Amino acid sequence: MNKEDFSNLDPQNFGNWPIPVKGVIIIVLCAVALFAGYWFDTQNQIADLVQVQTEEKKFKKDFKKNQKEAATLPRLKEQLVEIETILKDLLRKLPSDAEVDELIREISQNVLASGLNQKLFKPLYKSKKSEKGVYIKLPVKLRASGNYHSFGKFISGVAAMNRIVTQHDVNIKLTKSKDSKNPLTIEMMAQIYNYLEKGAEEEGNSGNNQSKNSGKKISGKKRSKKKKRKH
Repeated sequence: MNKEDFSNLDPQNFGNWPIPVKGVIIIVLCAVALFAGYWFDTQNQIADLVQVQTEEKKFKKDFKKNQKEAATLPRLKEQLVEIETILKDLLRKLPSDAEVDELIREISQNVLASGLNQKLFKPLYKSKKSEKGVYIKLPVKLRASGNYHSFGKFISGVAAMNRIVTQHDVNIKLTKSKDSKNPLTIEMMAQIYNYLEKGAEEEGNSGNNQSKNSGKKISGKKRSKKKKRKH
């Protein structure tokens, strides 16, 4: 096959073309058809395939995660029931509003029963603090004198109480006066945890809202008075 084979070709008489020329033309046409098919169709299909494969991996990952969560769901439900039971038991140990005064008296009686000489016993009602809308912390400031055995008996007695009472900022020092029976002075802060009832919480929120609304009304009245003065 040479250049003359291509120069003497008659487009209207394709059947008489040399076989090698026919083969070259057919190969070129096939290559063009394949390229056109890839460019206009196969290329888009490959992109769609890659997207589908990516989504498939994501779905498999989500499926494994959901399968694992479904397998552990019964155990999680059991743990939730256990947590709710523990929470109920703890809430039972928190005194209501009506039981706070009784608990304060019990702590004071525990001081005297332990053989301590009570110097100061002051519930700090102004320092009450609500925690997460569940309970209120009421600190009680305490100062007493005695010996180590009396201190240990008092702390053990408070720890053995049915209600939850924690002890903070414990400070023990020598008594300034020369008292052989009470050589030491203890200062501490007992923390009482009061259960916050729903009614009290709603009243507190409504009170806060009313104070905010009254503040807005007062500020509105002041603004209207200022406008009238300007006119």
